[in-house]
Amino acid sequence: MTVFLLRCVLLCAMLQRSNMQIAVPATVLNCCEGHILLLLDSSGSIANYEFLRLLHFVTELLRPFSLGRGHVRVGLLQVGTNPNLEFGLDVHSNQEGLQKALRSVSQLQGDTNTEAALRVAQQLLTETDENVPKILLWLTDGVQPGDVDEPMSELKAQGVSVLAVSTVHGNYQVLQRAVTPPLESHLYSVDIDNIDIITEDLREAIIKIIRAERLRVVHVTSHSAVLQWRPVLSADNGYYELSYKSRWKTDTETRRILPGDSSWVELTKLQPETTYTAALRPESNQGLFNTLSVDFTTLPDILSPTVVSVSDSGPRQIRVSWGPLQPARVQRYTVEYGAIPSGHVHTVTLRNQQNSTLLNGLEPGTLYLVTVSALHVNGKERAMSVRACTQEALADLRLTTVERQEVQVTWKAHQEGLKGFWLSWEGEFSKSSSSKPSAYLPPTSHSTRLTRLAPSSRVCVSPVYGWGRGDGLCCTAERHTRWLS
Repeated sequence: MTVFLLRCVLLCAMLQRSNMQIAVPATVLNCCEGHILLLLDSSGSIANYEFLRLLHFVTELLRPFSLGRGHVRVGLLQVGTNPNLEFGLDVHSNQEGLQKALRSVSQLQGDTNTEAALRVAQQLLTETDENVPKILLWLTDGVQPGDVDEPMSELKAQGVSVLAVSTVHGNYQVLQRAVTPPLESHLYSVDIDNIDIITEDLREAIIKIIRAERLRVVHVTSHSAVLQWRPVLSADNGYYELSYKSRWKTDTETRRILPGDSSWVELTKLQPETTYTAALRPESNQGLFNTLSVDFTTLPDILSPTVVSVSDSGPRQIRVSWGPLQPARVQRYTVEYGAIPSGHVHTVTLRNQQNSTLLNGLEPGTLYLVTVSALHVNGKERAMSVRACTQEALADLRLTTVERQEVQVTWKAHQEGLKGFWLSWEGEFSKSSSSKPSAYLPPTSHSTRLTRLAPSSRVCVSPVYGWGRGDGLCCTAERHTRWLS
């Protein structure tokens, strides 16, 4: 009993120390992509102390890996009388959650029904569309595991790599048949008190299986491409040699040296609609690495502008915007605009770093044709046109009869550029004369009351600008409310 308590105290001390000192190898972070399903013997044949030691071993084994989709995904399946899925492959996307889940696992006890657990493992690892490496890591005391040959063979036939860790009293022949070659790196039989000595070797064996050794194109345009890869080096132990070339025989190969801690690079000044082959070779005196390669095709050439839009429309202004902005390829932009159908055409020349301008001095309520053209450095010119309409200066003119021969006049107006309003109407005695009563109101006015109107008098409101009077709205005063929008 004293020995057992002493072992438990030592195990708790190791767990606390491992939580305080998390040393993550730089070359393991973000190195790999794949599924790891832990098949943990949780039956009554394994002592609780051994069970806790196996859990501690697993936490240290998996601690350096980046988790989640696109990285390493870990699940835990316990072996007992009935299999128990402690957590699936999609549950944990960070180390904090995984470590907490592993520390909270309880032993099932019961029989060692490994065969039933393997059927569940087969479903978890093979019924997925993801084309990534898959590992079954079997952690057991090896005592009477049952008839596991057939399900293990089926898993291996479906591309699953089987690795095993057993205490020294396990059935070594069964384990030999179960694991995927090579046995020297995939099968470990070790005393439970010394299990930590195999952590680095087993981790390296796992990395060899799930290392994501591929060069990917994550972004491509007509003249550039971004390549990304999993890091296998660090800043102080090597460098990468990158080379790329188009499939045209006349093109020369471009070579670049990249730091050992880099994981992406942008290729620029590429030709549009051209297929390239890129190769990345890690160079280090600490080992040999495979050369990664990828083929990609740049997009068709895009000449600005490809889109022209209008905004901030008012009675006297319109903002015109365009894109994409290509200052390295465009000399200048020109904006031409004129009223439809036969208005005078105005021209504005803009810098190659500008992608919008405000057109002022326009006529209210007028349809304009706006054309944006770009002169490119290669001499080509591209133009794109849109139609845009300025807003009416006045809207919602309303006449409301207040009393006999009195009318309340209200309206809405855009204040931009306004100097005031000009009102004219027919008075009680003005129908027989050639002149009509009129009045000037300041630009802040939006209503007035007219008296002594003639029957069915026509009231007009016009905006006044610095250059003169603009088009207005008119309405006939009746003995009921009238609207004009």
